[in-house]
Amino acid sequence: MIAFSCSVIPKKRKGLEDIVYIGRDITARQRREQLTSAQYAITRILSESQNVKQVIPQILQSICQNLGWDLGELWTPSQYIGTSVQVNSLNAVLRCVEIWSSRIISARKFKAITWQTTYTPGVGLPGQIWIRRLPLWIQDITEDGDTRRSQPAAEAGLHAAFGFPILDDSEILGLMVFFSRDVQPKDKELLQMMGSIGSQIAQFIKRKQAEDALVESEERYRDLFENANDLIQCVNSYGRFLYVNRAWQEALGYSEAEIVNMNVFDIIHPDFKQECLQRFYRVLSGEKIGQVKAAFVTKDGQTIFLEGNINCKFVEGHPVATRGIFRNLTQQIAAAEALRHQQEETERLLLNILPAVISKPLKEAATNIAEEVTHVTVLFADIVGFSEIAASISAIQLLNLLKSIFSTFDRLTEQYGLERIKSIDDVYMVIGGLPTHRPDHAQAIAQMALQMQTAIALFNTENNQNFSIRIGIHTGSVATRVIESKEITYNLWGDTVNIAHCIEYQGIAGKIQVTEDTYKFLCNEFVFEKRGEIEVQGKGKMTTYLLIRHKE
Repeated sequence: MIAFSCSVIPKKRKGLEDIVYIGRDITARQRREQLTSAQYAITRILSESQNVKQVIPQILQSICQNLGWDLGELWTPSQYIGTSVQVNSLNAVLRCVEIWSSRIISARKFKAITWQTTYTPGVGLPGQIWIRRLPLWIQDITEDGDTRRSQPAAEAGLHAAFGFPILDDSEILGLMVFFSRDVQPKDKELLQMMGSIGSQIAQFIKRKQAEDALVESEERYRDLFENANDLIQCVNSYGRFLYVNRAWQEALGYSEAEIVNMNVFDIIHPDFKQECLQRFYRVLSGEKIGQVKAAFVTKDGQTIFLEGNINCKFVEGHPVATRGIFRNLTQQIAAAEALRHQQEETERLLLNILPAVISKPLKEAATNIAEEVTHVTVLFADIVGFSEIAASISAIQLLNLLKSIFSTFDRLTEQYGLERIKSIDDVYMVIGGLPTHRPDHAQAIAQMALQMQTAIALFNTENNQNFSIRIGIHTGSVATRVIESKEITYNLWGDTVNIAHCIEYQGIAGKIQVTEDTYKFLCNEFVFEKRGEIEVQGKGKMTTYLLIRHKE
């Protein structure tokens, strides 16, 4: 192949010019470009094809068109490629199961004879490739001595031929043979590349076999998958979907026809795509990973947040498919975000030492009376996992449940002569020790806390729920002031409320945690278990105890 360039050299005499032509031999460069183009095209075909019968005709056509060959064949020892035969098998009978040819050759007779021809190992070009397990080249097939196809090949104008095995380690799955109208010398670079392509095709076939086996084995679980509330997906090692369940389709909004042509990375939210891609390759490499989080984009552009597990199925050391089982956390995250804003507002009021206001009518009039209350006991109770509960039921159901629970707590508050400060969402706050309260406020709070645990257990039994509360108690000082003549208003400040809230927040679900100050008031009457030290903002480490029960 020669590439020419020309230039014009003007002379001094007007109207006279010299034209210079320069030719360069670009045969080698063009050949390298053809090989690169063929390699790229085959890699793309393997990554995009859904099954073996789809991929083989495309590969035959691609090799012929990219490298300038006229006819390509697939030979196997079975009805179609896919059934492996061990290397020591000398009894294979090879048949042609696929042919592609260009329109510029007339090869009808050659094809008809090829469909009827079989080879055994060592016979003809297909048999020689089979037994040697190596790519082979024939400069002119009409002189090769193949009594079965040499004459039909000559009549069709075919001469040069080469072939290569589709080989995976010690297993040969089939072989491909190609013909050209030209007599061509052996091309070692082409044969080397075709050996690599044969391995690629074999790996693709093995993966597809494993994928088909996986889908078949999972048919037993399909009913379970289809009726599951979790989103279940199975994708191959290229990220293309093999299976999604009904919950997945309903959540994402894609039809079965759309899913067939989709890649999992097409629907991952851009903010999660890089992280998910890295995690995908880690799973394919055999790494075990724990809980994962991701965000998918639905067909209508909405974002859903997921959490779950991914595992990979391997066949003979090769990854063939990953399965993901995810929970849809979108509603929980929305509820948690709303709750977070509400809790921030609560903490702003309670933890930044803003007044918590309580009003109680006086039996006798009083004006501008100020006094100091030395000790009070503060209880905080919080329903554990409130955001998850809120996301799983309706707002009316949630309101009715909280109303039922807090009504029981209100009765306990009244029974023990205490004061309910306020309840915000799932947080319940009680104080004892104000001037109108009983003097043994710490004991009253402790008794109420134990009764609250009993009340929650009874509520769960009656309502088929699994609620759990976390309680924190602290005893400390506050100040009060009368600001109206007919009504006492207690303005509470200091560290007492702040510490009580921290003790509850860092407590244990289903347990009652108290500070050492409260423990000293109660240790003679109640049974405790020492928990240890916790970090309290602004106070450092504080020793805490778990209230177990009243002493007998």
